[in-house]
Parts: sequence; C-alpha cells; structure tokens
Amino acid sequence: QVQLVESGGGFVQPGGSLRLSCAAPNITFRFYSISWYRQAPGQQRTFVSSINISGWTDYADSVKGRFTISRDNPKNTVWLQMDNLKPDDTGVYSCNALRGGLEFWGQGTQVIVSS
Repeated sequence: QVQLVESGGGFVQPGGSLRLSCAAPNITFRFYSISWYRQAPGQQRTFVSSINISGWTDYADSVKGRFTISRDNPKNTVWLQMDNLKPDDTGVYSCNALRGGLEFWGQGTQVIVSS
C-alpha cells in the first residue's frame, strides 16, 4: 500500500519558519508530481505548491516569495520551506502524489502560526 508521510509541522510565531517534508518510500518517486495542500480550520483544502517530475514549480499567490518547494528523488522526499509565516498559513498541510490516474495522499501535518 502506498504511503505518504508528512513531518515538520508545529507551532511557530509570525515571521518564523518551518520546513515540511513528504516522504514516499514505496513508490517510484521520480515519476510523480508532488503537491502540497493545506486545510485551515472550517475551510476547504486549498493548493499551496507543486513540483513536477522535471522540477518545474508552482505556488499559490498567497505564498509566493515565502515558500520554496524542492525534491530529492533518490531520497523519495519533497520539502516545503516556509519562511515569514503568517497566521493565515495555519492549517493541516498534506502532500499529494500524482501520476496519470494514480493519486495518493498523506495524513497531514499540523502548522499553527500564532503569537
């Protein structure tokens, strides 16, 4: 069974940084586009960032210039570096692996940005 495992969430004050990771030990990672989504309390899940198999990246307007996504295929891991965090960044961050008709989700990691 495919499993995506997120880690790196936590509590941080506004202006702080966190680095999330998404590990996928049992898929051929390099063939998958990986995306991050977040779900704030009481809201729907929204797109944050993605990186495709060629390394092309995309970001939601709200995080451009503050978040950086990267991948290490031999380590089957994607990172999301989040800097200058704001309270609106609070939510559960989940990673998604997509290849054609195959799609997998992780359980998510909680990020809380508050003073």
